[in-house]
Amino acid sequence: MKFWLLSIGLIWITSCANKVNHPEKSTMDNSKLKTEEMNIQYAYTILYVKDVPETMEFYKKSFGFESKFLSPNKDYGELVSGSTTIAFANLELGNSNFKKGFMESKLKEKPFGIELAFTTSEVEQVMAHAIRNGAELLEEMIKKPWDQDVGYIRDLNGFIIEICTPIQDQ
Repeated sequence: MKFWLLSIGLIWITSCANKVNHPEKSTMDNSKLKTEEMNIQYAYTILYVKDVPETMEFYKKSFGFESKFLSPNKDYGELVSGSTTIAFANLELGNSNFKKGFMESKLKEKPFGIELAFTTSEVEQVMAHAIRNGAELLEEMIKKPWDQDVGYIRDLNGFIIEICTPIQDQ
């Protein structure tokens, strides 16, 4: 009986050791986990802002996006903007989501190191139109070495928006 218990214990220890020390021998295939089981898609970018309806109106007037959803309390809203939704939540909602707080984007301070990028064949015209609707110029349009026109503005909350031509396949 002791022999059988010892044998079962050794088999179990060997099995665990192989899974820990040799993940490639594990019964789970990580590539399948990533592609088949998780089914992840990039769905939203949510910007925390002072005034959700005002911000949505800026994006509608500046870029022609349409409203998708605005909560009854007007503390959360979404725009139709292609396959990824641009959403806005007010600062109070953000503070309720993040118990330790977060840094608020402010137009008069340095921008965060993140941007929204919108593609168009008319970069300068779109930038000028957005500026007429309240955006601030951050960087004039330039041509990148890979032959892409790119310019930068900031929305009324201080978030960076890149206006650019699509990158052409080489």
